[in-house]
Amino acid sequence: MKKHRLLISAILLALLQIGFLSFIIAGRAAVLRDGQEVLLKVEPVDPRDLLRGDYVRLGYDISNIPVSMIGNVPSGAQWIEAGPVFVRVKKDGDGIWKMVSASLYEPPSTPPGDDEIDIRGMVDDGRGLGRIDTLNVEYGIERFYLPEGEGLAIERDMRVRSFNIVAAIAGDGSAQIKALMDGDTMLFREPLY
Repeated sequence: MKKHRLLISAILLALLQIGFLSFIIAGRAAVLRDGQEVLLKVEPVDPRDLLRGDYVRLGYDISNIPVSMIGNVPSGAQWIEAGPVFVRVKKDGDGIWKMVSASLYEPPSTPPGDDEIDIRGMVDDGRGLGRIDTLNVEYGIERFYLPEGEGLAIERDMRVRSFNIVAAIAGDGSAQIKALMDGDTMLFREPLY
């Protein structure tokens, strides 16, 4: 009787773990499949992770937000606490999406217009407004993993010509990288699963 109870508990625990992992994977796949696509210009940083292999570390124009672009900074504020930030981007004539405004802690009160979308990022730590004029924001799309041996070559190429990513943006503003682009050429596409 005790062995059966232990076996049933182990099976339920395994099913719970599988279900949790499936939920995470399905959520990411849903963003990639159904999210609105935006094209963002990128800048490289570093191409290697000992555990996961080659990657390109990416920075974006929208990663450094001028405080003047944030619509809801309280008058006289001296400090911004770490937390979410919503950056509204608009499709430019060249197809690249560029920042038009930002809102701390909550989405802007006005809905996005045509060819606009809000991307959710995180201010990494609290910052005193008296000392800075920009906030550093991370979106969870700062790394793109590549086949082994490709990272250094891609990083070198990024320093001499323009690269972009295609990102999928979910309704809540979370972002996933769909593809790495070298100009108009798709180099790598992220699989759904």
